[in-house]
Amino acid sequence: MCGIVGYIGDRDLTSILLVGLERLSYRGYDSAGIAVISDGELSCWKKPGKIHALNEALKNMIIQGQVGIGHTRWATHGEPNEVNAHPQLSQSRRVAVVHNGIIENYLELKSKLKKEGHIFLSQTDTEIIVHLIERYLQDDLESAVELAAKDLVGSLAIAVVAEADPDKIVVYKKGSPLVIGVGKGENYIASDVNAIISHTKNIIYLDDGELAIIEKNNYTIKRNGKIINKEIQTVKWDAVISDKNGYEHYMLKEIYEQAIVVRKLISKYLQNNKVHFKSLKLDKEELAKIKRFIIQACGTSWHSGLLGKYLIEKYTRIPTEVDISSEFRYRDIITEGNKIVVAISQSGETADTLACIREAKSKFFKVLSFVNVKGSSIDRESDGVIYTHSGPEIGVASTKNYVAQLVSLYLFMVHLGILKWTLDEEKVDVMLNNLRRLPEQIDKILQQTDHIKKIAKKYAKSKEFIFVGRGVNYPTALEGALKLKELSYIHAAGYPAGELKHGPIALIDENLPVVCIAPQSETYDKMISNIQEIRARKGKTIVIATEGDENIKEYADDILYIPLCPEDLTPILAVIPLQLLAYYIALELNCDVDQPRNLAKSVTVE
Repeated sequence: MCGIVGYIGDRDLTSILLVGLERLSYRGYDSAGIAVISDGELSCWKKPGKIHALNEALKNMIIQGQVGIGHTRWATHGEPNEVNAHPQLSQSRRVAVVHNGIIENYLELKSKLKKEGHIFLSQTDTEIIVHLIERYLQDDLESAVELAAKDLVGSLAIAVVAEADPDKIVVYKKGSPLVIGVGKGENYIASDVNAIISHTKNIIYLDDGELAIIEKNNYTIKRNGKIINKEIQTVKWDAVISDKNGYEHYMLKEIYEQAIVVRKLISKYLQNNKVHFKSLKLDKEELAKIKRFIIQACGTSWHSGLLGKYLIEKYTRIPTEVDISSEFRYRDIITEGNKIVVAISQSGETADTLACIREAKSKFFKVLSFVNVKGSSIDRESDGVIYTHSGPEIGVASTKNYVAQLVSLYLFMVHLGILKWTLDEEKVDVMLNNLRRLPEQIDKILQQTDHIKKIAKKYAKSKEFIFVGRGVNYPTALEGALKLKELSYIHAAGYPAGELKHGPIALIDENLPVVCIAPQSETYDKMISNIQEIRARKGKTIVIATEGDENIKEYADDILYIPLCPEDLTPILAVIPLQLLAYYIALELNCDVDQPRNLAKSVTVE
């Protein structure tokens, strides 16, 4: 988490830093700050709270300078306040550092530095870094950063400026993302392309162990003290993509973009009714021989992986496991046979997922990843990649990328079924034709917003919710509950509907809303039985049902209809009214839907 931005050049430095931080605020928004060198003197401003607080503090000030760094924080060490906000300054206040990551040996280093006479003001692990740099700062900033980095254990992306070397920014990366933006007579650094895309599309992605010296007309990248050359990559999307485009919130905009995303995936991956993945890279014969898939992911991506398991096992007959990344990495995994590890991540920087693929590769597993961000760490370190092509997702609660992941997994399942000869041409044609109908069906669901608003208003004061589903829609129940928790801070839990009698049914009374995902499916009759059990205990039922299902009215207090589609595709449609329900309940409660408390978009620390 946390966001870093930096600039060196002749333009309005403060504006570039503040706008960059605003674009990075989905990465963390507990506090924000900037440090600027003007006429050889370092100045720093920082405020707790969201970027707006820093903007307000600086709005009547004229800040000159050509070199500066900024940071928006998601707190790991020390509460969100002005002292703990970044940039962190050295004891002399002549060196400033911003940091993304966690220093695991900071207590040991802090104790050592205290014995040497260093005085610490904050509770952050980051302050250790700036003290180390000042301690080593004799000849030049580059050498000091390099020496300090050798002392640090953990994950870090840092950017440093110093009065002793006022015409450069020095950066170092290990475990957390960092990029260089290349301009003409100016250069940028950022933890995410989104912060600088309005200024340059020429990007260099730093790899672990690389240090860079950024100057106005030049940049130098080093590894182990030796200069290396790195390819400049051109980012093809525009900054306007990440603007709100008239919507009240990024999240609402991204919900409404889901039909566009599905159309894009279909156009990217379907050619002449055949599935083609140019970036897959894994040999078709090798892929056809796979005997087991191990999917690992976090949060919403884990829910995608659960549906992937259903699809892969049903249509390709390949046993598939699904693990939460933070658990998978500590398993003593069995490495026999033809197996492949599948990683799913929107950002491509999720710390636990990244650690898992490194662990898998160390045991000689091939890794296939589903990622949204090209050039991300997971993208670069995987043997094969399928891009989810959902574009920048700014709202912290994932919406359009979840749908993109589901569609991508569905297409991968079809591709694999063809390779394994478990799907014939006729079946594939039917499946792909059904997939092509999804964008129009999504648009139809989005026409129900007035009805969903009324339901949201009705249940917004509820203290807790339960979400239930069966089969392919058990993951939908989990995702619906997660969205409501993230946005409204209402406690919500998702369960397989068959598990109600094994404990959760004890919670049901006349005050508890239960969201039941019950489209037409093989498990429809079982779901009706579960809904009757809920009603018998006076629970309030909000049912996701298939259009034309009149029978469901007998069992539902409120109904949200989705268009008729094959059961395997119902999770893609059923999640959309759940996203909107969570969104409108959060609005009723005056919650910040784009930046929910305590959360960050890209979880780059463990």
